[in-house]
Amino acid sequence: MSEEATAEPPSPSDAPTGAPEGERPGGAEQDGPVSESEALRSLQEGAAAEDAERSEALKAGAIADLIAQRLNADASGTRIGTLALFNDTVSFGGGFHSGGSGRPPRRDGGSVLPLTGTELADHTELFVEPEGYGSALGLLRERHLLVLTGPSGSGREAAGVNLLAEALVLGGAEGGGICHRLLDPAAVLAPGWEPPVENSGYLALVEDGPTGARGFEALPRHLHAVVAALRARGCCLVLTGGQDLAVAVRGDGGETVATHALTPVDPLAVLERRVLGHGGGPEEHAALRARLTAGGVVAALREMPAARHAVRLAADIAAGRDVAAAAAALRDPSEQVRTWFDRHRNPEAVAFALAAAVLEDSGYLTVAEAAVKLRAALTAPEPAPPDVRFRDRLGDEQQWIRLDPDALGQPRVRFRNPMLGQVVLVYAWTGLDGWREPLITWLRRLLDHGDLEVRARAAVAAGVLVWVDHHYAVHRFVTAWAAGESWPLRQAAATALGVAGSRADSAEAVWELLHGWARGGSSARQRRLAGTAANTAGGLLGRAAPGRAVAVLRDALDRDDDWGTLPSVAWGGVHLLHQGQAGPLLDAYLEWSEPQDLSPMVVKSLSAFLFAASRPYETTAGGPADGVPGVPLLLSGLPAHRRAVGELWARALARRPMQDTALLALRDWIDVYADRGGPGTLDALGDLLRDVARRPGSHHERLVWWLDKWAHDRERPSRNAARLHRRLTGRTT
Repeated sequence: MSEEATAEPPSPSDAPTGAPEGERPGGAEQDGPVSESEALRSLQEGAAAEDAERSEALKAGAIADLIAQRLNADASGTRIGTLALFNDTVSFGGGFHSGGSGRPPRRDGGSVLPLTGTELADHTELFVEPEGYGSALGLLRERHLLVLTGPSGSGREAAGVNLLAEALVLGGAEGGGICHRLLDPAAVLAPGWEPPVENSGYLALVEDGPTGARGFEALPRHLHAVVAALRARGCCLVLTGGQDLAVAVRGDGGETVATHALTPVDPLAVLERRVLGHGGGPEEHAALRARLTAGGVVAALREMPAARHAVRLAADIAAGRDVAAAAAALRDPSEQVRTWFDRHRNPEAVAFALAAAVLEDSGYLTVAEAAVKLRAALTAPEPAPPDVRFRDRLGDEQQWIRLDPDALGQPRVRFRNPMLGQVVLVYAWTGLDGWREPLITWLRRLLDHGDLEVRARAAVAAGVLVWVDHHYAVHRFVTAWAAGESWPLRQAAATALGVAGSRADSAEAVWELLHGWARGGSSARQRRLAGTAANTAGGLLGRAAPGRAVAVLRDALDRDDDWGTLPSVAWGGVHLLHQGQAGPLLDAYLEWSEPQDLSPMVVKSLSAFLFAASRPYETTAGGPADGVPGVPLLLSGLPAHRRAVGELWARALARRPMQDTALLALRDWIDVYADRGGPGTLDALGDLLRDVARRPGSHHERLVWWLDKWAHDRERPSRNAARLHRRLTGRTT
């Protein structure tokens, strides 16, 4: 529009008149178009009410951004910090017999089986003693019975065999003794049990899990009889198992049972011993360590620190196989997850794994609480709170998870391989068909959690599910969230779509969905979908593809006389600014308001610009924009965008209805934000106003009149306005 077509002489009648009359924002949503006055009032007055929610949206977007970057990273580059090595000592190797070349006959109904010479040599010849091995040996020699517990794959069987070997030889067993497997560990609890073969060692492997260990709660009551039988026949017994066995023997009288919690040996020490034997000088060890590091073996064993993996890789090296390929196969998250789910099917273990996948890097208590709620959804109701102790089982069932202390010493839950979390989610979503419904319900409840980070991480997890099967997820839960009456729920949908769209193979489907929502009708539900589309476009997707983002914003905004999407599009523009995309956004606002008339699209575009100009930058945004906290980005970024910002200010100041809002926003720039912006901000603002004043028409007169009025305001005189007034009028005093 030309300045002369609707020229308004600067006068007191230009003063802002306040919000238009009509229905106040916050009432029940109605189907049908929203009027201009209602939308502008909602944008102006609803901003303060939504500040907290929108601030949380920016922070949630920042969290989602960081997580999405990690999810899209190449897992092969992951490195975990080194472990402290235990002191290597020469293991006990000689004088221990298997009972001759043939097996002795089975005794006691076939419940015992001698170890073969090959088994014994494999366990003893290259054994690496774990920390506290000497204490465990002393207990076994003194008590004849030792409960040895440790995580699966920690080398507890090898430790048990070596303990039996040394205890028997040091005890003077003829020929070094014979070692047997006790095939039915619970048999020792039967009345009158005695070891079938004299001067022998017995190794009993108690199955992991509460079922296998539960019977040993009675061990303290039978302990005296069992130990007496072992002493009488010159035998020793090692019961070995996991956390459930440790818990079982800690009941009444448990203090009388000799127990030792095995500290897992460093798998690198195991591998080096297997490759170099008991020899090897410093140079050979250094060369092997360099080879292992270059081949990814060190990284693999840091992520999967079980002795059995070290033994497997050592065998690959000995056979001349490609150790780098073997390490890569070991680290493959998909294979790790598949193997884990094949071994662990109980709801307690799976619930914690899923909670960790969704809430990784959260505090232990937060993850445990979420896991308990998910477990409850998968089991029959219980009359009392379940006795669930996830932490006790982490080292066994959840060896892929570690607890790292934060700055305050509180444990935070993290997978050893940063890619495992999303693979766990993908496996559960696609493979556990009976869990899909409770998983969705559980994620939805997490979106109401009091902790913002929990809500953000749940939304990111939903984004992983959208990526896995876009069509199913969109129709199953994303659209319902995006159209919900709860603004945080719509934000969760936007975050989920942003995460899914950050993957190249699903980006196109997400953009098509957003355009479809943005072009929807004027029902309240369709407006909410359009608003979610605008919010999504202003997030992660907008940073990578700002051109497509502004196209979605235009689709959502260009609805003729329906103004209901204006607030959402204006906020989407603010979010896009925080993503460092001021240039494309300002160019779009210039293009959309180019007619410079009073058509809806012009007024909407300038309203969105003024809203963005009024929003102070928040450090929680986490985007790439270089802003000054508490100062609008369009002010602190003036040197880079002065031409576009100046033109948009000129258009907004030219006439009502935009003029009233523009004058209020401009005075805030002068009196509130210019001083916060630091040295040079007021001068940059003066350069901007000089550019506006030089445009044809009444711009100069209007600015001079308002600056003078603000400078001499009786209630709130403005020194900054006075300074800018002198600059525009050429006065030096």
